[in-house]
Amino acid sequence: MRIAQVAPLIESVPPKHYGGTERIVSYLTEELVRAGHDVTLFASGDSVTSAELVPVCRRSFRQNKRAKDYLSLEVLLMDHVMQRASEFDVIHFHTGCLHYLISRHLTVPHVTTLHGRLDTPELLRLYERFRDMPMISISNAQRTPWPCANWQSTIYHGLPKDLFRSHPEPGSYLAFLGRASPEKRVDRAIEIAKRVGMPLKIAAKVDRADRRYFKNEIEPLLNDPHIEWHGEISDKDKGEFLGNAYALLFPIDWPEPFGLVMIESMACGTPVIAYDCGSVPEVMEDGVTGFIVRDLDDAVKGVNRIRDLSRSRCREVFERRFAAERMASDYVDIYMRLIDGDVQATRTDLSTSPDALVSA
Repeated sequence: MRIAQVAPLIESVPPKHYGGTERIVSYLTEELVRAGHDVTLFASGDSVTSAELVPVCRRSFRQNKRAKDYLSLEVLLMDHVMQRASEFDVIHFHTGCLHYLISRHLTVPHVTTLHGRLDTPELLRLYERFRDMPMISISNAQRTPWPCANWQSTIYHGLPKDLFRSHPEPGSYLAFLGRASPEKRVDRAIEIAKRVGMPLKIAAKVDRADRRYFKNEIEPLLNDPHIEWHGEISDKDKGEFLGNAYALLFPIDWPEPFGLVMIESMACGTPVIAYDCGSVPEVMEDGVTGFIVRDLDDAVKGVNRIRDLSRSRCREVFERRFAAERMASDYVDIYMRLIDGDVQATRTDLSTSPDALVSA
């Protein structure tokens, strides 16, 4: 199958540091190539892939200090895709919504995976206008604001099985990994660690939009000697950071569409304490891969019960539910269905055309 993967240009594929969408695009692309498909990746020039790379720009937007206008890069990206569209059996977009403007004019099947939240009024108006677009959700919870969309499937994210090794023995600290933003609630993680009397290691990215929040709300909390701030870490450091932890704290306060760090932690054998928001009940197996909690008291109880969980069981759940091989297989099923549907629609159009009726 000839498959085009269209990635955002804000980060490379895979990203050098933080970047969940681009990371998943990379895992999916590599797994599709491994399965024997002919894959073309439209991405930034600093991306690394075994697929054919179409480098729309030299460097990702975030890595290019001189870049000022992301929209112009997205327009270039869509023009590259349109120019080569006829070469593919299916085109898979991971680029938000800008491609909606060209998608109705594509002559090949296409599908869009939505990687973000869908509960803002502006997005709902947009999606209502383009409700015929074939969509894939990354959790059932993500669909909640927009149940009437043209959903093809929910496909959970997956990681390569050999990306992280399982750590059979628990460490002595709690871990927080993600963005230092209001909805990720680093402050909750710090409070949980204080209440249970355990050290907390924080590996977090501070986006430009969150710098004031970080300086005013989080930085003053880091003076505690039991709190270690590590900043943003790379993939090569992530396995040891998560694997050597006693548990991962995921105390979110927003409708999380998926939460990649939860399955990264499971892959390392480390249980998760996660707040009951968004996709958490779908990703987590309460009492198996960690505990789903509703408040600070619940979270403290959860940490105290972590010793009862099996780290090898966490790894088993990861391998069964969240391996990249399973994710790629699920997407191939959707690609084939879309292609078969397109062929069938073409046959129907031909059979009901005036010329066909005359010849019949």
